Amino acid sequence: MYGAPALALPVPQLTVTAVARWSSRGTEGPGDVSFTMTGAPSRPMVAQASDGLRRLITAFTATLGTDDGPHLDVTVDSAVPPGRGLGSSAACARAVVHALADLHGREVTESETFDLVQTAENVAHGRSSGVDARAVGALSPLRFHRGEVQELSIGCHGLFVIADSGVVGRTKDAVKLLREGFQQHDGAEERFVRRASWLTEAARHALAAGRPEELGSRLTDYHDLLRAHGLSTRGIDDLVEAALTAGSLGAKITGGGLGGCVIALTRPERARDVVQDLQAAGAVQTWVVPLRGPADHVL
Repeated sequence: MYGAPALALPVPQLTVTAVARWSSRGTEGPGDVSFTMTGAPSRPMVAQASDGLRRLITAFTATLGTDDGPHLDVTVDSAVPPGRGLGSSAACARAVVHALADLHGREVTESETFDLVQTAENVAHGRSSGVDARAVGALSPLRFHRGEVQELSIGCHGLFVIADSGVVGRTKDAVKLLREGFQQHDGAEERFVRRASWLTEAARHALAAGRPEELGSRLTDYHDLLRAHGLSTRGIDDLVEAALTAGSLGAKITGGGLGGCVIALTRPERARDVVQDLQAAGAVQTWVVPLRGPADHVL
C-alpha cells in the first residue's frame, strides 16, 4: 500500500479449478467466450470477473500464438469467497491460465502466468500491485515490495486463523478514503508509509527469528494503524478483539479494507478457542493455516 512492503500468506485450503473446452454452441464466431462461475457471487462481481478473464484470454492468445476455436466455454469452480481480501480474482485468473494451457497443449512459464494474471487483475482492481498474482501461486509466505518477491525465512511455528466477516471489502473506497486523509494533513502519507514499512519489516524479522509474540504484536499494531485511518469496520474490530481475548498472539484486518477478513496468529493449543470465539463474534467462515516454509510442503 502506497509503496510499503507487504507479507503475503498462501491459503492452500482455498482452491480454484477451471476447465476450458471448445463448443459449437456459440454464434459469434472465433473468439466467442462464455463463462460459468460456481458459488453465489453477486452479478456485478461475475460481470467484473468475466471482463478481466476475457482480457486474459485475448492476452493468452497473443502471448502464446494460439488459434481461436469456434466457441470457448470456461467453467470456474472457486472456494475463495470474492471481495474478502483473499485473492479471489487472482486465483481464478491463474486457474484459467492453466486451463487454457491444458486446452492448447502448451506450457506456460511462471513469468508468463504472472503477466497474464495481472492482465485480469488490472481490470478487476484498476492498477494491481501484483501481490495477489504472486501469492496465489506461492508455496510459502512471501515478502512483496515494488513488484519484487522473496520467500520468507520462517523460524516460528504456529497457526493463522482466518475469519471471514461476511462483508465484501471495498478496496476502491478504502484507497479513496486513505488518499483523502493524506491530502488533509501535510506529511501524513510519509508517516503512514514509514510506520507501515517498519511494522512489516519488524514482523518479517520476528518471523525469521522465532519470536511469535513479537510477530503477533506487530499484526495488532498494523491493525491499529489501519483502524486509525478509517479502514476497518465495527464488525472487523469485533473479530480482532475476539481473537485477542481468546488467546491469539495478534490479529489484523487483511485485504483492501472496509470489510473482508481478519487473520490471527495463534498457538495450536488455543486454535479451538479462537475459532469458537470468532464464530461467536460473527465470523461466517474460518480457516486454519499452518505457518510453514516451502520445505514443509509436498508437491
